[in-house]
Amino acid sequence: MGRCFTLICLLFIPTAVMAQLEVIVEPSNNGVRDNIQAFIGPVEAENRREMWRLARHATDQATKAAQALGFYHTRIRPDVTGSRDAPVLVLNVSLGQPILLDKVDIRVEGQGRETFQLPSSSRLRQGAVLNHGHYESYKTLISNQALRYGYFGGRFEQQELLVDVDNYQADITLVYQSGDRFRLGEVAFSDTPFNENLLQRMVRFRTGVPYDADLLAELNRDLLSSGYFETVQVSASANTAEDGLIPVNVEIRERDQHSLGFGGGFSTDVGPRAKVNWTQHWINPQGHSRGADLEVSAPRQQISTWYQIPLDPPQSHSLRFFTGFQDEEIDDVETRSFTVGAQLLRTLDSGWERVIGLRLEQERFSLGNESGQSTLLIPSLLLQRTVSDNSIDPSKGYSLMLDLQGAKEGVLADFDFVRVNASAKGLYTLFDKHRLLSRASIGAIGSESFDSLPPSLRFFAGGDQSVRGYDFRTLAPTDESGERIGGRYLVATSVEYQYEFIDKWRGAVFVDHGNAMDSLTDPRETSLGLGVRWVSPVGPIRVDVARSITEPDEGFRLHFSMGPEL
Repeated sequence: MGRCFTLICLLFIPTAVMAQLEVIVEPSNNGVRDNIQAFIGPVEAENRREMWRLARHATDQATKAAQALGFYHTRIRPDVTGSRDAPVLVLNVSLGQPILLDKVDIRVEGQGRETFQLPSSSRLRQGAVLNHGHYESYKTLISNQALRYGYFGGRFEQQELLVDVDNYQADITLVYQSGDRFRLGEVAFSDTPFNENLLQRMVRFRTGVPYDADLLAELNRDLLSSGYFETVQVSASANTAEDGLIPVNVEIRERDQHSLGFGGGFSTDVGPRAKVNWTQHWINPQGHSRGADLEVSAPRQQISTWYQIPLDPPQSHSLRFFTGFQDEEIDDVETRSFTVGAQLLRTLDSGWERVIGLRLEQERFSLGNESGQSTLLIPSLLLQRTVSDNSIDPSKGYSLMLDLQGAKEGVLADFDFVRVNASAKGLYTLFDKHRLLSRASIGAIGSESFDSLPPSLRFFAGGDQSVRGYDFRTLAPTDESGERIGGRYLVATSVEYQYEFIDKWRGAVFVDHGNAMDSLTDPRETSLGLGVRWVSPVGPIRVDVARSITEPDEGFRLHFSMGPEL
């Protein structure tokens, strides 16, 4: 080979365009131009003579910046323009032919050969233009992989970048010897009011498992998500290893035992409402917890209490006992119910939340011209999942829900029924300002004793979360007197377009379609509307005006609501 040498250059990202420096690259290459500007930095001179004095150093710097991107045959001609008191340094850069990679040998030796996840890089292959930044980045990637997987004794046996300037080519040799992989030892917790059994059940890995930094990060997340701790710090230092086994130390500080929350809101569906909740996050060393919730609004008052026992693993699996009372009066429907039951809650590895429930529900109701009372032992299954990039104001994501419940006559139930309800929402943002939101709900009830079914289990439509051209729960089958009594089926869909015309402010146009009905062949209602959304610190606040296009005599409906859109 001709003239060969090793060169390592740092690449810089420009933070601003300096008015005192102008770089002209032929043929045009924005990457080279930006790197030269960033590498040279600000150029300031009080007069043209002083600027010419700075030109030599700037030319040397520009040469190095071009070489960092593979251009070793550049010719740079400096010039000074501008006024006498405001000179501008102009660098005319002629790039010439770039250096291309010839031989590329990148290997990981030792145990890490099967463990490292090193993607093949089109930037480091034969025929690619030499870029010192890509070479350094790949070295960093290998080193980071070694740290993640516990190869703390690894090292580069060879790391060489040879440039043959005369022949316009370069060779890369990177050989990393991983050495032996460390393993994770026992997990030790700092002093805490919780017993050791509860804490160890939160650890998903066993002693002796190969080191993986993701396992430690997962342990940190699991402990925080358990709801018991205010701060968590997980550490495993290779300096403390014995025979390749690294002990894991966890410093934890429990949260305040009690919390009391107050909330409120307003929507056109239920008007103003207030909420109070109390939680005792841990009662005993076994991690049991309990709480109570109270909600009051004009049409609905409800109070409930619960007691929860952690299962295995405690952070995602629990058994909850609950009881509650609700009194509700909305238009033609009055209900008063008492509930007691239990739920088995689990967050699955797939991300789905699964709730298996069993509740005994007694309900007195007045529905149209009828009144009644029901006692039902209801087993249930709830599956739901929400994926989004922000919990308060997401820009994209989706949510899915499936609710299945029923009862069997004679098993602490007055009659048979099966009820299924499924819903889906999707949100996508285009070009930062354009948003598409869609939702769909479908439900069905199977029962030969539908007339005995309490209103809380029947379907109603209309309102700010349904067909917005109608008031809350005003879409439903009616009795002979014209009062709404709820339906066997529910179909509701919506498509909405939003545009952010000012930061945190969005306009919306939407179409809603659906109904609650006794037959899937019954007619459905369609409404159109406009709205405004303000992204407040507590979440989006929505104001909508909608009108039915299937029943224009319904007039306009105003809806106000707040909360996340997924």
